[in-house]
Amino acid sequence: MLASKAHIVTYRDDPADAEVVSHRLMARAGLIHKTGSGVYVYGPLLWRVLRKVQAIVSEELSRIGALEIQMPILQERRLWEESGRWARYVDSRTLFVTEDRKGTTYGLAPTAEEVVCDYARTSARSYRQLPLCLFQQNTKFRDEIRPRFGLLRVKEFVMKDAYSFDVDEAGLDVSYRQMRDAYFRIFRRLGLDAFAVDADPGDIGGSGSQEFMVAASAGEDAILVDPSGLYAANVEKATSRFAAPEGRDEAPRPLRVEDTPGVRTCAELHRFFPGVPPHRMVKTLIYVARHPDREDLWAVLIRGDQEVNEVKLAGHTGALSVRLATDEEVRAATGAETGFAGPIGLPPGVRVVADVTVEGMRNVLCGVNATDRHALDANPGRDFPEPFFADLRTAREGELSPVSEHRLQLRRGIEVGHIFKLGTRYSAPMNAVFVDAEGQERPFVMGCYGIGISRVAAAAVEQNHDGDGIVWPLPIAPFEVLVTAMNPTNEAQASGARRVYEALQARGVDVMYDDRDLKPGVKLKDADLIGFPYKVIVGRNFEQTGKVELKSRRTGEVELHDLDTAAGSIAARVAAERRGLPSS
Repeated sequence: MLASKAHIVTYRDDPADAEVVSHRLMARAGLIHKTGSGVYVYGPLLWRVLRKVQAIVSEELSRIGALEIQMPILQERRLWEESGRWARYVDSRTLFVTEDRKGTTYGLAPTAEEVVCDYARTSARSYRQLPLCLFQQNTKFRDEIRPRFGLLRVKEFVMKDAYSFDVDEAGLDVSYRQMRDAYFRIFRRLGLDAFAVDADPGDIGGSGSQEFMVAASAGEDAILVDPSGLYAANVEKATSRFAAPEGRDEAPRPLRVEDTPGVRTCAELHRFFPGVPPHRMVKTLIYVARHPDREDLWAVLIRGDQEVNEVKLAGHTGALSVRLATDEEVRAATGAETGFAGPIGLPPGVRVVADVTVEGMRNVLCGVNATDRHALDANPGRDFPEPFFADLRTAREGELSPVSEHRLQLRRGIEVGHIFKLGTRYSAPMNAVFVDAEGQERPFVMGCYGIGISRVAAAAVEQNHDGDGIVWPLPIAPFEVLVTAMNPTNEAQASGARRVYEALQARGVDVMYDDRDLKPGVKLKDADLIGFPYKVIVGRNFEQTGKVELKSRRTGEVELHDLDTAAGSIAARVAAERRGLPSS
């Protein structure tokens, strides 16, 4: 392609709202144009990047037997009501909702579990048609509460979503493992340093879930990693080993209730009772768990030096969301001001759960649901009912890994993919069934697998850039090679550049010829900002020696090649890198 026909538009200044590198560079390179909050035009060069990402995804999914389809963006409310998700998504305001002229209500697709179940329950009726895996690459919509970071957090985006259908859990395990392996191949081919972490399934649901992360300082996800490589998990899901509670072998001491005027927090209690550190306290936090049809009150008991992980708590309660109760709600539930709730004397309408750090604690300091009063030497089973224990704490950097003797390290990451074991979460309520070998109807056992196509492009820029601009991995670069004549009015330079350009085209290289009548410095700066992996420069050196320069965008290394052999050498190098192999 000729640069003069490619609509190359670059800018000197960063967008005023650019907070991360990918937003800044993609906007300056003319790859994206913002038309509204969280809504972007993908420019011609970026669209070429996205098409290359999609091609690699399609190749690898086809390799494991997945079949590509296209599903509608408009999804009828009735399908989402069958699965039980309509109220949840409308209530969370994630779903864009619209009506047609007949009054039929639709949601704009944030995902497609319901639609694909509807298709499978009609088209795959027998176990002989399973396993089946279907995927699409299509536009999705989510009413993001705070769009930011360019393409990393938007309202409209391109996503690959795939869905597997198996006869049983063993089949799902195979499909899940095949997809997981395919994801590793995909991200390796895309030139991304990606890794998998255990994750919370969130609104999608299901029994198992892993996120694929790209390490980047701009990442909004916090990940705890075992440096041995044996464990990695999103902080929302992560666990760690913690020291056993002190005093677990102590004999129970008599309960004492003492006045603690205005003393509410664990830090204040430690100052009031210097001999009782926070890890010998049990703090009680009152939460409201919100369900589609009700709200429940929960008292969460946790060691005084730990923090509640609200994602884990929401999962334990089965709620749409959880929030700390207001001061008024705490008073109504406990009869005391905030800061004095405790496991002793809780009314029966409040449900109780304790974090695993509380198990085995003895002679603890805790609240008694009376303003300005706390108990010392309280013991579960004697002074308050033995609670149910669950992992509800937030794991932290520096704590011991759950699988080794290493200490967990905190990394930041951008989520670019997510895989789920759905089981029968959607197929059972939607009556998406097949007939098994015994002639019995059974619900499909499903998996769900997503990759953010447009987010991948932004994540690639976050991982691949320098002070001059983007450094695209060659497999997804808008063009693999840029050929430019430093002085296009010089007949020798222009003729040499065009010869290399045409020879590279003939060898299947994705090449652009910068024929624009601009100053050499402007053209080279544009090339570095946009991020072409290789530049072939035909300039004074060519006039003097007959050699052209090949410059690597990533390393800055320059090689000289004879005009007649340049295209063959460059094409061989590009072909190797295109396959994910190192250049030679």
